[in-house]
Amino acid sequence: MAAGWVMLVAEAGGHETLRLTDAGIRLLADARQRNQRRHSAHDQLADRVAAHLLAAGRIVWRELSLRARITADEPPPDSAAVTTDEAPWLGDETSTQPPPQGKTWWRLARPDVFSVRRTSVEAYLQPMVHEVKVSRADLLSDLRHAAKRESYQWLSCETYYVLPAGVAEPQEIPERFGVWLLNGSIGSGTLDLARPARHMPCKLPFAVWMALASAAPARLDSQSAQRELGDSTIEDGEAADE
Repeated sequence: MAAGWVMLVAEAGGHETLRLTDAGIRLLADARQRNQRRHSAHDQLADRVAAHLLAAGRIVWRELSLRARITADEPPPDSAAVTTDEAPWLGDETSTQPPPQGKTWWRLARPDVFSVRRTSVEAYLQPMVHEVKVSRADLLSDLRHAAKRESYQWLSCETYYVLPAGVAEPQEIPERFGVWLLNGSIGSGTLDLARPARHMPCKLPFAVWMALASAAPARLDSQSAQRELGDSTIEDGEAADE
């Protein structure tokens, strides 16, 4: 009632009932949609990747919305895209990446899994993006979206595609991206590195830090921990604080 999701209604007979408000109905509809997504193959695999990275000692976020810089002659088909002249507060003066060649735009990137190493040394953070594709059509659509891929690369030192085995061969994906393959079912199969990503030094700009600070990182439940710690092959040697 305090949140405005239900209201107290006095009936003619003198008794009172609780009724959902419009906001309460929207809340239940959103919760139902989230629950349906949690049972989709895409989100199950993304959760599996997140659990694997958590077991390897990384700090992980799911479904973040992050501003990323791209270069293009024309604005990408994204309503969130603006030029740096229109949004100078999104500048990345601290970035160690090469200056852009051409017109600069900003777009909203939503990586399936974003993670950094658990370390107190900024230079060792090694931010990563893992993009999950469970169908060939979804993968091919993503590979045609150059602005999306560039935004992921701008946000991370290494970008990976995670696919069920059989969706595509590693050589079908641009060489600068790494590839993880799920062999077997989502619940009990193994995640195997088919090709490492090309490593590019990067430094997270302040705007990204603020987004990470305001978002809750993922947590590893006990069942996932038992499974992933038994087969933790992602960065085991790099998880410790250097």
